[in-house]
Amino acid sequence: MTPDVPRHPKHGGAASWEDLVARYAWTDADEPDAYTFSATAGKTEDEVIRAFGGDPGASRLMTFAETVEEQAAHLYEDYELLRVLTVDRHVIAIEWGYHGSIPEVARRTSADGGEFFSVHRNVNARYQVMHALDGRVDGMFDPFELQDAAWMDPEPELPTWAEGVDFHMETLCAESFALMERTMGVAIDPGWMDAALRTVLLASPSELFGRSEAPWLP
Repeated sequence: MTPDVPRHPKHGGAASWEDLVARYAWTDADEPDAYTFSATAGKTEDEVIRAFGGDPGASRLMTFAETVEEQAAHLYEDYELLRVLTVDRHVIAIEWGYHGSIPEVARRTSADGGEFFSVHRNVNARYQVMHALDGRVDGMFDPFELQDAAWMDPEPELPTWAEGVDFHMETLCAESFALMERTMGVAIDPGWMDAALRTVLLASPSELFGRSEAPWLP
């Protein structure tokens, strides 16, 4: 299930910013109320799964709703599922969880020439976008805190890949996804939520990183 991907300035064409934001209006709806979407270039599905803390040899097919139901049955455990698919040269990862929002996961996933971008939203109204290139996080911020950036003194400095983007509360998630598409050159299809995708169980962050705070720092 590969979507029609619009042409972008970095790929030799043009899709207007307004069109990109309109494409992702569904991300600002009440459902799903939490998610992390990641796009990785330069890696295989197996490599992405390992970087997130999963076992590529232990996968099954699940929809997003099925992962939510299974994780909810383990509500008081650190139990997260990761769904992946390959679109052209990108691996898309979808979670009802947060592994893709952890800087160390971004570093591991983008190491050795890869590129990574994630958009995160949780039920506590926390938002995050993050980009990593070749094992280094070169930008991570909460777009909610930047919606009034033009009125701040001093005005916060955005990473180069986010320059020219204004965030607005009513379209905060749509603008984050539009930024991911503009940066990575791959569109996110809402149909993937209902599709049965390759799914793995992830190791908990404490298993992956121990007690160190370093993995959580950009």
